[in-house]
Amino acid sequence: MQFIRLILLVAISSVFVTTAQAQRRPHGTIPIVNGIGISGGITQYDFQTDNFETKAGNGWAVAGSATVDLPHKWYNMSYMIQIAENNIGIAASPVPLGPEEFLDYKIFTAQISLLMHVKIIGPYLTLDLGPMLQYNGEMELKDDQKENFFIKNYNDLLLAKDISDISKFNIDGTVGLSAGISHFRIKAAYIYGFLNSFNKLNDNNLNLGDNNGKFKGNQSMFVFSLMISI
Repeated sequence: MQFIRLILLVAISSVFVTTAQAQRRPHGTIPIVNGIGISGGITQYDFQTDNFETKAGNGWAVAGSATVDLPHKWYNMSYMIQIAENNIGIAASPVPLGPEEFLDYKIFTAQISLLMHVKIIGPYLTLDLGPMLQYNGEMELKDDQKENFFIKNYNDLLLAKDISDISKFNIDGTVGLSAGISHFRIKAAYIYGFLNSFNKLNDNNLNLGDNNGKFKGNQSMFVFSLMISI
């Protein structure tokens, strides 16, 4: 919760910084236009991993941004904070080597980013890219009654409840497109996590017998949203 408050503080501060920059422009130059945007949409979330069999799940995302429009440059810049509730399925069975199903897990993410918007067709179509810092919660199993299901590939050695405590911080990269006119834009973005999301599982001393290899997985996330700016 403290981390989320910090993200909100940074986002609010960014708005004041960009506004102040516009007001201090030299006399006679092209004005820098600042905007504030609010967006919402859907996510598709998955992990790229060899440890588990996964199924991408859909969730939702909301975001706020402060944009610096630079008319004399080939790009614009923006700060963004995004909060999302994501879902993913992981294959497991009620008994070892039994019939499998995908267990639903929920992951809350909070991300803050500095984005460059490359003008492909003026301000109407842009290529958006940049780094992100991310905080996320645990990988929470939605159905507590299935916490003792056996994760696929680990026989009777790894339970559904054992894999919830994933790493909480990540460094992401994002790339996408934005298109629109006036105060409305449609946005599509892909977000990749550079750090090992399952690294904390390696520190939990899980007894996996002959399967005691390293856990490794990288976040893969799509976001499709509509932004309204003022």
